[in-house]
Amino acid sequence: MITISSRAVGLALAASLLFAGSAFAQTTTPAPAATPAPAAKTAKPHSAASLECSKEADAKGLHGKERKKFRSDCKKQAADKAAPASK
Repeated sequence: MITISSRAVGLALAASLLFAGSAFAQTTTPAPAATPAPAAKTAKPHSAASLECSKEADAKGLHGKERKKFRSDCKKQAADKAAPASK
């Protein structure tokens, strides 16, 4: 027959294991600090032609592929105007 003290000891042991297990489960290692952005994503200043083409695309309400194509063509035209024709 199991005595009351034996049951109390068993219950205390089970409770301590339960609480100890949850305490270990809650401890975590701190997350690493936010890493700086890769060098490829550093902000570069935009050229005047690029900014002007963006303003024109905004005025025309272009989005997505149409905007990308418009800006590409616009910047090419700006580069052609800026480079003097050598003959």
